[in-house]
Amino acid sequence: MMKEAFWEQWFPRMVEWRRHLHMNPEVSFHEKETSRFVADRLRELGLEVKTDVGGHGVIGILRGDKRGKTIVLRADMDALPIEDGKSCEYKSRVPGVMHACGHDGHTSMLLGAAAYYSTYREELPGEIRFMFQPAEEVCPGGAIEMIKDGAIEGADVVYGLHLWTPLPVGTAASAPGPLMAAADEFFIDITGRGGHGGMPHVTADALVAGAALVMQLQTIVSRTVDPLQPAVVTIGTMQAGTAQNVIASSCRITGTVRTFDEATRTLIRERIEMMARTVSETYGTESSVRYLIGYPALVNDEQETARFFRTAPKVFGDEFVQLSPKLMPAEDFAYYLQELPGCFMFVGAGNPQKEAVYPHHHPMFDFDEEAMRYGVRLLVEMVSSCREEG
Repeated sequence: MMKEAFWEQWFPRMVEWRRHLHMNPEVSFHEKETSRFVADRLRELGLEVKTDVGGHGVIGILRGDKRGKTIVLRADMDALPIEDGKSCEYKSRVPGVMHACGHDGHTSMLLGAAAYYSTYREELPGEIRFMFQPAEEVCPGGAIEMIKDGAIEGADVVYGLHLWTPLPVGTAASAPGPLMAAADEFFIDITGRGGHGGMPHVTADALVAGAALVMQLQTIVSRTVDPLQPAVVTIGTMQAGTAQNVIASSCRITGTVRTFDEATRTLIRERIEMMARTVSETYGTESSVRYLIGYPALVNDEQETARFFRTAPKVFGDEFVQLSPKLMPAEDFAYYLQELPGCFMFVGAGNPQKEAVYPHHHPMFDFDEEAMRYGVRLLVEMVSSCREEG
């Protein structure tokens, strides 16, 4: 059973931690002070602490007196290069940087879970690793380096969650199998021959070639990909030209690809490279493609997701636990799930009455802090269920 008095005592601390982190955000691969803050809190709780894991990663370790599973709980710590547009007492103090995705809440909830098990460690068989990961927001991400540094070595299962404002506070969702998309990036450079806007016949217009290529790329999903396979090709930027009467000598196109299966992922890459080559040749230009393979699709373990659907109703109630649709955002938690069985879960954090309505990565993003009360209890219940079965 949950210790209700414990949560009443510690929830204000979680809010305090979250607001401190929100006011002092650090972007991916630069989470030095955030890591120090986390490590200090873990030491105060009496945990064994490892720092500088895979970069700025931190791991708190608790071992019980009895034999049991080694369970890993993960939170991400990094912020985004976005100017905080909110007006509140905990607004970011760092110009151009803010927690616009809830990672400050994830970190605070995992510290709350560490506080719980440090208080009731006699209940703990086996080992829990509280894993605070840097650099989730930027490829190649922090998960790969954490794995290389032994963060999940010898572990049996891994759990993670994400505060999610599209869901109302007091709800939760997940799904077995593919849940979040693989995410790749591409950068296409087209080189032509610039010249006078009044003499196009002696030029090779890179801008026109780029415009034609953008339109061709839009047909990949609609005319090449199996319509039963979810996929997205998005052109994010197109940069060309310097003046209204100058024909552009170069053009750069950048974009992202989101898929769920490797065959579709490979097909789209091949089509992008082929279209860039043939379209540029048609317009008398040359092209080069730099294609970056990003995070793989996040695939939840069937049995551990079944555990979520058995366990989450204890925290939220049966009617507030949902089957999540597939989501096109990516998550480097996917790398852990390639190594261990586990489950990634969404905890509702939206509330119009508290202006927690803006999408993730928006300058006005915020979440209802009550969601942390639900999220930390979900983590503890998942651990309890796992240990009871094993």
